Amino acid sequence: MTRLLHLIVACLLVARSTALANPCQFESQDEGRVAAIVDARSVRLDDGREIRLSGIEPTAATKQALASLLSGRDVTLRSADDTPDRYGRQGALVFVGGSDTPVQATLLARGDAMVSAEIADKDCAASLMASEAAARRQKMGSWADPSAIKNAESPDDILAEIGRFTVVEGKVLSVRQAGATTYLNFGRNWTRGFAVTISKRTLPAFEGAGISLKSLENRRIRVRGWVEGSTGPRIEVRLVGQVELLGANEPTGVRP
Repeated sequence: MTRLLHLIVACLLVARSTALANPCQFESQDEGRVAAIVDARSVRLDDGREIRLSGIEPTAATKQALASLLSGRDVTLRSADDTPDRYGRQGALVFVGGSDTPVQATLLARGDAMVSAEIADKDCAASLMASEAAARRQKMGSWADPSAIKNAESPDDILAEIGRFTVVEGKVLSVRQAGATTYLNFGRNWTRGFAVTISKRTLPAFEGAGISLKSLENRRIRVRGWVEGSTGPRIEVRLVGQVELLGANEPTGVRP
């Protein structure tokens, strides 16, 4: 009996260690062989299924990187939900052969993609963010460009990115609520300056993460999302993962 208990404990420890080392090991959603690279974030399998790589937003180098990593390769698809999107694509983390590392993490570590913040699992999301952070620190891939991260104090530069997924860093000067929307203002001119908008329906997610929006006032943050706006640039935050707090001594990616 003692030997059996020891064996059970050992198996549990190994399983826990594997889960910690590979936090994106969701349930397998089948396998296949990549027949074509459809675009910078989608591939087609030899059975005709189109797969969208979850968790990332592409850069200029993503499509070419995908071709080198996935063309003709056997892959395993993992995700918490295999429901197709409105375009019929199945979202998944993609693993080549018997690898424990998703292709998304490889792309992020090379600076060939950006984290989209759509992965809900905290451990997996943190792992993907860590891969991107390492690439930023080493100025890999797209992060070698000094303008890859926009400065919140330069709204015209951000406005030029309308319709694109963009990363912005800066200090929140004020937090204001107007109707059902909370505004994180980075400029004193609320019309022209950069702002982050957060709808009332998103507030519970921030509260669940222990983040009070008012506490972000006078804090430096990094925010990512799609730039919109006709006067001042805006990014709508729908997911907590779109916002990162920057420590006082943490180096940023923007130029002064």
